[in-house]
Amino acid sequence: MHSRSDDPFADALAAAVERIGAAVRAVAASNPVVLIDGRSGAGKSSLATRLRRGWPLSGPVQVVALDSLYPGWEGLEAGADAATERILLPHARGVIGIWRRWDWDREEEAEAHAVDPALALIVEGCGALTARAARLADVTVWVDGPAASRRQRALERDGDGLRAHWDMWARQEEEHIARHDPVSLAHVRVQTP
Repeated sequence: MHSRSDDPFADALAAAVERIGAAVRAVAASNPVVLIDGRSGAGKSSLATRLRRGWPLSGPVQVVALDSLYPGWEGLEAGADAATERILLPHARGVIGIWRRWDWDREEEAEAHAVDPALALIVEGCGALTARAARLADVTVWVDGPAASRRQRALERDGDGLRAHWDMWARQEEEHIARHDPVSLAHVRVQTP
């Protein structure tokens, strides 16, 4: 069990890692897939990092952030679809998945990356959790928090690059939530402060 700190955000993530770890162990697979979805600034990337560090199984775990797949600021759905097609489906079929990183500065695809189907996998990012993707995952997670806290964390992390696109991105998040209802697909729900 994690110890309480003076950081409620860190405490929420530590508790979530424990819950997700228990769910991963319950799957009893050597290469489970964990999907972490949620709104911008909720703590998905921080949670994925902590989960990777505290991975409950022996052997390595691969982490793919949808931030690396979104083809630009209007690409939430396209990035999520790419993750399903190029990462989750191949992993489920036992073949190597190949995805290309989006170069945000050049606004084009960059180098290719491979995902080993023999290894565990964490995919995190808004849009990760759809009914189709959930069928290819072992543990599904939804992370959310108050709008003001999420915005503050996201802008501290991404600065002016995100500020100009916040409303457009939030609209895409709302469309994803309305269309796919990821909250209902989540085995584990995490609320950050």
